[in-house]
Amino acid sequence: MKPEHRAYSVHLLTATGAVLAMLALISAVSYDWPMMFVWLVAAFVVDGIDGPLARKYDVSSNAPQVDGALLDLIIDYLTYVFIPAFALFASDLMPGWTGWAALIVITFTSALYFAYTGMKTADKSFSGFPGCWNMVVLVIFAIKPPVWICMIVIALLSAAMFTSLRFIHPVRTRRWRAISLPMIMIWTICAAWAAWVSFDPQSWARLGLVLSSIYLLGAGILQQIVPHSRNAESRA
Repeated sequence: MKPEHRAYSVHLLTATGAVLAMLALISAVSYDWPMMFVWLVAAFVVDGIDGPLARKYDVSSNAPQVDGALLDLIIDYLTYVFIPAFALFASDLMPGWTGWAALIVITFTSALYFAYTGMKTADKSFSGFPGCWNMVVLVIFAIKPPVWICMIVIALLSAAMFTSLRFIHPVRTRRWRAISLPMIMIWTICAAWAAWVSFDPQSWARLGLVLSSIYLLGAGILQQIVPHSRNAESRA
């Protein structure tokens, strides 16, 4: 296969995320939340695969007619922000004005963040919370915390978008990658299983989701606190 064909095949893979987003939306408007999250987790897996493939096959040089980064951002906004925000609003987890507040805050702040040119740091982490509301909302559906806790979490993470706090990219951030990769795999498996069993409160997936989410949310901030030598970074 020619390099150009390989590169364009990566764009085609990325574009399947739009189809998965539509399938998730169809499930969402039918209030089939478990199936909606199954499709969103599938889109999450595609998003995790297409980036390494795009770099491997150098899509910017071999398939420049399609802006892969823009394509990825469009699909990410649908699957990371738009559909999860709707699910949180339309479900009974945040009733009344709290659902409206969550919907407005999540979509508004995320739109600004997705257009932020300084979201990536030198170590391939994110500057500010990267709008991964699909992960946050899925955990909320799984553990069903009180409304006031949901409000605090949404407010803190929305504010964190516009700070210098770092959040790791589990694949691209080199530091602690030996831990980060297994953690994101654990999160993905637990998320898929939790959705598949309709968020059964007795499922083992709940504990895995909570523990892996704590690591993924806090690892970048902890890296800012813990000193790290340049020599160690070059060996990572």
